[in-house]
Amino acid sequence: MLTDPIADMLTRIRNAHLALHKEVSVPRSKIKESIAAILKQEGYIEDVAMEEAEIKISLKYFKGKPVISGLKRVSKPGRRVYVGSTDIPKVQNGLGICILSTSSGVLAGTQARDRKVGGELLCEIW
Repeated sequence: MLTDPIADMLTRIRNAHLALHKEVSVPRSKIKESIAAILKQEGYIEDVAMEEAEIKISLKYFKGKPVISGLKRVSKPGRRVYVGSTDIPKVQNGLGICILSTSSGVLAGTQARDRKVGGELLCEIW
């Protein structure tokens, strides 16, 4: 049993990028599906395929280098980080995204800022 499944997902993506894999599988859950959908929508991954027990993520490369250069888990099980709609951080001066769990669902930082909702700051990707 994992204590932090989101951190496990981010670590699997990071390790697969370092090994230059084309695809990575993670155990399926609703929050991980939402995070993967946001990554696809923002252009950080190629495709997402939902299977019965796992999510297959097709990784994206540009000129042989990974599109995702960094992933960081912000809110952890031992220390939750919450932000208001005006305090949502700009990752790498706007070159990256942050993902929040809000009352409106899991949203990218720009969407949450536009809807004026805050929430738990899950991770940052650049």
